[in-house]
Amino acid sequence: MPAILQRRPWLLVAAVAATLVLGACSGFSERSRGVLSAVTPYKVEVVQGNFVSKEQVAALKPGMSRQQVREILGTSLLNDVFHANRWDYVFTIRRQGVDPQERRLTVFFNGELMDRFEGDEMPSEEEFVATLDTRRKSGKVPQLEATEEELKKYAPKDDKKADTTGTPAAPLPALPAAYPPLEAAR
Repeated sequence: MPAILQRRPWLLVAAVAATLVLGACSGFSERSRGVLSAVTPYKVEVVQGNFVSKEQVAALKPGMSRQQVREILGTSLLNDVFHANRWDYVFTIRRQGVDPQERRLTVFFNGELMDRFEGDEMPSEEEFVATLDTRRKSGKVPQLEATEEELKKYAPKDDKKADTTGTPAAPLPALPAAYPPLEAAR
């Protein structure tokens, strides 16, 4: 045995412990690889920019003022100092289990009036909301029609007729001529 191990026996213990731990780790990773691959970490949903719908784009008309465009689309995400006559609307969304979406719309101005716009095909608000809904859809749609017999069960009853207990319906009390003030007088 080397002289250093005779003076410091804890080095021998540490070396043996390290060897055992490393051997256990390599065996653990091979056996548990299948289990750990099934577990995925949570990824945060990232939404950036302005969502612009097909309906908003349809409302844009050449000759609109900057304020009118801002009221329809909102404040642009990118304002370039070097391109003051151009507003860029960019929208990105990244969600777990769904392909990332990115849409762009660029509005060009001639002075204070909108000249033109160009960009990606925008979805309608309904289409966009449908892409966000990740709940499973059930195949069955409930029937929303009632038969004549079912409607007769819920037909309104005449106030002059007796109720189900056989007693005549009591008349409603008269409304007061004036209501008291909401706040007490000072």
